[in-house]
Amino acid sequence: MTVLRLARSELKRMTGGVLPKLTIVALSLVPLLYGAIYLYANWDPYNNLSGIKAALVVEDTGATPSKPDGSKGEELQAGTKVADSLVDAHLFDWQRVATSQEADDGVRTGKYAFALKIPADFSKNLVSPSTFDSAHQAMLNVTTNDANNYLLSTIVDKLTTAVHSTVAQEVGQQTADQLLTGFGVIHQNMVKAADGAKNLADGLSQLQSGATELHQGTGTLVTGAQQLVDGQGRLVDGANQLSSGASTLSSGLSQLNQGAAQLPSSTKQLADGAAQVAAGNAQLNSKVQGAVQQLQGAETKLDADIKSTVSDLVAKGAITQAQADTLLADLQKVQSSNPVTDAKAKISAAAADVQKLSDGSAAVAAGARKLSDAAPALAGGISQANDGAAQLAQGAGTLAAGEQSAYDGAVQLSDGASKLDAGAAKLQDGTATAASGAKELATKLAEGSGQIPNPDATQRDSVSKVMSDPVAVDKLAQTKATTYGAGLAPFFLSLSLWIGAFMLVQAMRPLTQRALASNAPSWKIGIAGWLPFFVVSAVQTTLLWAVVTLGLKLESANPALTFVFLLFAAMAFTALIQGICALLGTPGKFVVLILLVLQLVSSGGTFPWQTTPQPFHVVHDILPLGYVVTGMRHLIYGGDLSMVAPIMLGLVGYAVLGMGMSTLAVHKHKLWTLKSFKPEISV
Repeated sequence: MTVLRLARSELKRMTGGVLPKLTIVALSLVPLLYGAIYLYANWDPYNNLSGIKAALVVEDTGATPSKPDGSKGEELQAGTKVADSLVDAHLFDWQRVATSQEADDGVRTGKYAFALKIPADFSKNLVSPSTFDSAHQAMLNVTTNDANNYLLSTIVDKLTTAVHSTVAQEVGQQTADQLLTGFGVIHQNMVKAADGAKNLADGLSQLQSGATELHQGTGTLVTGAQQLVDGQGRLVDGANQLSSGASTLSSGLSQLNQGAAQLPSSTKQLADGAAQVAAGNAQLNSKVQGAVQQLQGAETKLDADIKSTVSDLVAKGAITQAQADTLLADLQKVQSSNPVTDAKAKISAAAADVQKLSDGSAAVAAGARKLSDAAPALAGGISQANDGAAQLAQGAGTLAAGEQSAYDGAVQLSDGASKLDAGAAKLQDGTATAASGAKELATKLAEGSGQIPNPDATQRDSVSKVMSDPVAVDKLAQTKATTYGAGLAPFFLSLSLWIGAFMLVQAMRPLTQRALASNAPSWKIGIAGWLPFFVVSAVQTTLLWAVVTLGLKLESANPALTFVFLLFAAMAFTALIQGICALLGTPGKFVVLILLVLQLVSSGGTFPWQTTPQPFHVVHDILPLGYVVTGMRHLIYGGDLSMVAPIMLGLVGYAVLGMGMSTLAVHKHKLWTLKSFKPEISV
């Protein structure tokens, strides 16, 4: 007996009446319950959220932001804007509610699925970053209730995240624009500050030159002040000497003044006496001169007589001429040494003295007369000089005191000049340092102003957009599910085939008694027991694929290959389930159910299987459903197909494993026992 004949006989038995045929039809439709209907119900739920009522409360009072220059910007009504955009989007059935309390009450009673509340300070907090000391986050208040629906909270979280991102981007762009405008203002002020610092540096350089000249001048002033002190010291000494001398002069002139009071009468007497002396001296001089003349005349006559007598004697020959000359020479000697000659000489000298005395007496008389005449004026002058000397003494004293004060002032001036010179030195050093610092400040400000951005309007708009939304996600979807249902399709299509195969063992026998009683080889009987399962599962697969692709419009990147892949999955699933149930009998159904549950949580149909606990990772690696889901995703979404062939080869391996268990079951059940006729558990 061949495999096909054994399989055909079992199929005839299953379709031998109306009810068996209806049973086969019902079993063929089982995968549709899990695959098509569930997918249909959840095909695109996110586009049907408009039927969910949600409370929307807007309490925002608006705000007016401040610009960097201190002026006011446009009024911001962010709360109203957000509410209007939500209502216009029609994502939910938004119901505007007056108060937060009313909205919360509606969520509690189930009137509203959730509530979104925009508080009064929403706009105010959005613009608060413009003032650093009062920046606050703007809040969106959301009220949810998992009693209404658990997944709805997740959907609302996504909604509020989207609203948050949109508002943050818009307001962040405005804030960034203000910030960049502030940078421009800072840049301009920095340029002005750099210019001012340069002017300051130039002024300080000039001040430094002036300070150097001032220091030189103060040095000269110190030297001059010291010289002034020395000069004033000398002036003080001179003034003191002048005061002392003036006092002495005043005292002498005072005594002279007292004596000068008798000077006119005394000088008159002196003049009169001098006149009388002059007159007497004149008479005496006249008499003396007369006597001298008579004596000279007598001497001359005597000399002439002697010479005449000698000449007569020579003439008479009484004596010779030589004797005469000798006599005359001797006589000359006698004359020069005799008392008469001496007396004559004395008389002549006395006459000369008398003449001088006479002349002097006359001069004395004349001077005495003049002195007598000038004595009154001299006395008056001496009196005036006495008065002037007194004033001079007083003024000299005052001058001495003033010079002392001037000396003290000169000393203070010298000290002040020294301090001024020291200060000028510090000023010189300080201005040098300040000038250097100002130059460096001007340089750094100029460099800093170049580093501070000064964007124009276009640049501000571009940069503010980047600053408000600095990270853009360029999604490169290598494969993409078009809808939520398309995303679940690989899992539920694969799951429905396992459930469809599992339901077959409820109405179909893994092994027939007729086949077991035949003499066919065990492997043929095992394959013959599996083929009816595969045929019905292939019908299930065909119906499921037709409904999903034609009815739900599931678009597959590889439709024909996807259908073939599903047939391979049906082959593996039916072989495993038929083999388990054939080997274990009725308890095998429970094992298949356990395998179903394990594959539900380990196949990664919804969440990635890597997120499950570690023991389920082992289950995922062993059981086939996870591999089928992975292959379906690549086939439907257009992913890499290199893994499809290995998976299909693996499914063949699972089918061989199932057939092996079926062959083992045939070999086991060919030995009839009492349990074969009356099993412990029979369904």
